[in-house]
Amino acid sequence: MTTVVKVGGDLVKDEGSLLKVLSDLKEALALSSAVLVHGGGDIVTEIATKLGKEQVFVTSPEGFRSRYTDRETAEIYSMVMSGKINKQLVVALQRLGVNAVGVSGLDGRLLRAERKKKLVILDERGRRRAIEGGYTGRIVDVNAKLLQTLLNEGYVPVVAPVALGDEYEVLNVDGDRAAARVAGALKAELVLLTDVEGVLLDGKLVRHVKQSEVDMLLKKLGPGMITKVYAASEALNLGASKVIVASGLKDKPITSALRGESGTIFTAV
Repeated sequence: MTTVVKVGGDLVKDEGSLLKVLSDLKEALALSSAVLVHGGGDIVTEIATKLGKEQVFVTSPEGFRSRYTDRETAEIYSMVMSGKINKQLVVALQRLGVNAVGVSGLDGRLLRAERKKKLVILDERGRRRAIEGGYTGRIVDVNAKLLQTLLNEGYVPVVAPVALGDEYEVLNVDGDRAAARVAGALKAELVLLTDVEGVLLDGKLVRHVKQSEVDMLLKKLGPGMITKVYAASEALNLGASKVIVASGLKDKPITSALRGESGTIFTAV
């Protein structure tokens, strides 16, 4: 069995939390092989701002908040995700004795995506408006053979969520959705680490969600968790064995989630 772990930007920025996650990932390798998919949007924003490129964020009618990505932003996004953040994680894992290989979705055509021609967003008055899609993509294919080759040789692939478009352009893709596609392609377990216990309703942790309950659940959630629930559903549809949304801030965040001791577990039935 393979486990795909997605670690978000908040955890990447916090050295103490990141060390907990990566140390526990090393422990989890005794049970299964692993792929690490990372985010880091806040770091992209910080560096883009320092470079004089202010970032624009839009919200879809479904509640997704995303970065509007023009060509210059796509270049900065790729530079930070595939370079700074990816290699930071690779070095941290090597320091722990884990033989990691950093790849982006561009390498070996790992992540192929369809460029979104139009985006429907909500304007400041809450009205729907269509805008040019920019350089944002929807993943359509994962080179699972490349990942499996690395896994078979004992490496931990560290994946930056940058994808290759149909015209060989660099595309920004959502990290949670990228992790979902990877988990589905590998028929793996997926652990989505976040900064809360899991899916919360009225302040209480939801421990188990069946695929048939996802649509009803989405109507009750805020923007922060919607993407992760969509990703969980997508992963299950693509063949992932189960998905767990759990806190990356606690001790043993990955192994405790895999043992069913924490987080929200999503299953097909």
